[in-house]
Amino acid sequence: MNIQENISLKKYNTFGIDAKARFFIEVNGLVQLQKVLELESYPTKFILSGGSNILLTKDIDALVMHINLKGITVVDENEDEAIVKVMAGENWHELVLWSLAQGYGGLENLSLIPGNTGTAPIQNIGAYGVELKDVFVSCSAMEIETGELIAFDKEACEFGYRDSIFKNAAKNKYIITSVSLKLTKKNHALNTGYGAIEGELKKNGIVYPTIQDVSNAVIAIRQSKLPDPNEIGNSGSFFKNPVISKKSFEKLKKAHPDIPSYSMDKDQFKIPAGWLIEQCGFKGKRFGDAGVHEKQALVLVNYGNATGGEILELAQLIHQEVDRKFKIRIHPEVNIIK
Repeated sequence: MNIQENISLKKYNTFGIDAKARFFIEVNGLVQLQKVLELESYPTKFILSGGSNILLTKDIDALVMHINLKGITVVDENEDEAIVKVMAGENWHELVLWSLAQGYGGLENLSLIPGNTGTAPIQNIGAYGVELKDVFVSCSAMEIETGELIAFDKEACEFGYRDSIFKNAAKNKYIITSVSLKLTKKNHALNTGYGAIEGELKKNGIVYPTIQDVSNAVIAIRQSKLPDPNEIGNSGSFFKNPVISKKSFEKLKKAHPDIPSYSMDKDQFKIPAGWLIEQCGFKGKRFGDAGVHEKQALVLVNYGNATGGEILELAQLIHQEVDRKFKIRIHPEVNIIK
């Protein structure tokens, strides 16, 4: 077993934070994963996947297990649909590209989301009107305490807005090893309702879009406003969009008539956190090497050598100002390791 010591995690997290792992191992198979979990000589273990949804604010004094399980398999199909099993270490966007190459629909709106497939169910990833739960069938997860593989169907995952059982009752108890998705082979239900997608398709003269067209539109939109983690450290959207009551929204609307919103149902409204942050004057602001992206205020960035602590301080300052100005509390979407 190749366990390394004092390894920099800079290339293993998209923020590019140079935290160190006291011990580190690459996990490439299920049997190996079970054996590593059984290692009593390393009682403290830390699970690391694609590193796209974490902020490391300190060195990790533990055995860091980098989950690198690979493989995509069509396990069942008929004329209309295919059930695809994806191992946890597969890059999410590469999975989307693979599905498009097969002519499978369902993931096109989720193009260019950073990270690996194993972490997708944890926060029920979503974008442009589509969430993982819309195509989710089940996932397999290894119980950390016993090494037993357990299946979670959609109901068992308790999906919510950027939420699941893995962030609540099952937090730190399981390692997701694979995810099964139901994708369409024909009669794709395209979701182009978001104005930005419609505008991008119209700009390109596309009246009857394909799943590839929708994916291309989403990629173009994301690239126009979101920084590439390979060029500037970031973890995508740092904060969740807050959901408030109708009563709170109506009060807010009187004070800020131009506030954008999305109706969740008759009693709840989602407010774009990026708009709130921008109204507080943070868009494009830089504090040393920690900053707020110039094109999207929802994205915090590392301009080079920021520490996780410095980015966390900025996030806390933003949280305080949004609360002061709007009486709305915004919460991190990113998993902060303190």
